[in-house]
Amino acid sequence: MIKYDRIWQTMKEKGISQYDLITEYKVNSALLHKLRHNLNIEIYTLDKLCNILDCQLEDIVEHIKDDNVF
Repeated sequence: MIKYDRIWQTMKEKGISQYDLITEYKVNSALLHKLRHNLNIEIYTLDKLCNILDCQLEDIVEHIKDDNVF
């Protein structure tokens, strides 16, 4: 399972709010919904978030082992 819970702490540490992402960085509010609900997002989007937050992927994403296999 992929979880995006780490992004909220990283945003707090960087002083960037959800409002900032939407207004200053033109992040779609639908993306924030996907992050809040651990839904699928593209690698390209993760790359953009890492650039915005000046962080590494592991500061946004966490993998939790589960029984979900192909």
